[in-house]
Amino acid sequence: MALEVGIVGLPSSGKSTLFHALTGTRATSDVGMAAIPDPRLTQLAGVVGARKVTPAAIRVVEVRGTGPALLGNLRQVDALLVVLDGFSGTRTPGDDLETLRLELLGADHDHVERRLERIVKQAKSGEQKLKQEAAELERLLAHLDGGATIADWPGQLPGGLEPLTTKPLISVENGPGGIDLKLEAELRDMSAEDAAEFREGASALEEVVRGLTRELDLLTFFTAGEKETRAWTLRRGRSALDAAATVHSDIARGFIRCEVIRWDDLVAAGSHAEAARRNLQRLEGKAYEVQDGDVLNIRFNV
Repeated sequence: MALEVGIVGLPSSGKSTLFHALTGTRATSDVGMAAIPDPRLTQLAGVVGARKVTPAAIRVVEVRGTGPALLGNLRQVDALLVVLDGFSGTRTPGDDLETLRLELLGADHDHVERRLERIVKQAKSGEQKLKQEAAELERLLAHLDGGATIADWPGQLPGGLEPLTTKPLISVENGPGGIDLKLEAELRDMSAEDAAEFREGASALEEVVRGLTRELDLLTFFTAGEKETRAWTLRRGRSALDAAATVHSDIARGFIRCEVIRWDDLVAAGSHAEAARRNLQRLEGKAYEVQDGDVLNIRFNV
C-alpha cells in the first residue's frame, strides 16, 4: 500500500490547488496519487524495452478545513503537507504555520480527551488493562494541559493513538516567496512536453515530493520487465520479504528468493542476460535488506 500524506492549511491558502497540481485530480475528490519523479526508471525501461512504465507514488489526502473533527481524518497518514498563504498579502506564512501547529495540538488534546472518556466507561467492567490505560491517558492529558505536546511525552503512548503532532511536517508557501501553485496546477493540465517547454527546468513540486520521501525515510526499488517496469517505495531498513509484500501479498506469501542487481549495473550491461553473464546479479533470501536503486526479480510459488 502506498504511503499517505495529508494536505492541511487555513482557508483560501491553496490546499485544493496544491492537491490538483500534485495529483491531477480535480477538487471534486479529496484523494489522489502523486508520482515520485525518478530518472532511473526511464533508463531501466529503455534497457528492457518496457511497454508500460509506472513511477512510484504517494497517496495524497486533502482535508477541507481545520478543527479537531476534520483534522482527525488525518490520523492514519504518514506525514503532513502544510500550505501557507504567501500571495494574498493579508497573512504572514510564519504566523499561519504557528496557527496550524496550535490547531494540531488542539486536535490531539481533543482526541486524548475523547479516548479517555471512552476508556473510563469501558474500565467500569473491572478489566485491569483498561484501568491502566485510563490512568495513563489521565497523565497524558495533564501533560497536554500543562502546555506540552505529545512529542514531548516521555512514556509509551497507548496503542493506536496516532497523534498528529508527532508526524513529519513539511510546509509549502503558496506565493512569490515559495511556489506559484496556480501556475503549477495549470501546467499539470498540459501535456508533459508542453509543460516542459513552458517552464524552465523541473517542476517546483518535484522537490516537495522528494522532501516527502526524505522525511518518510523512503528508498526506491524497481521491478524491470518488458510488460512493465515499475518503481516502488519502501521504508529504509526493510527486507526483501517486505518488498515482496509491497508488490503483492501473494508474492510475499510464496516468497522463495529474489534476484538482485543494482539499477546502474543493469543499465551498463544492457540486459538481464548480459548482467547475469557478467555475474552482476545475485540471489538473496527473505532477510536481505533492500537498498535504494535495487532491481528485484522475486521468485515465488503460490
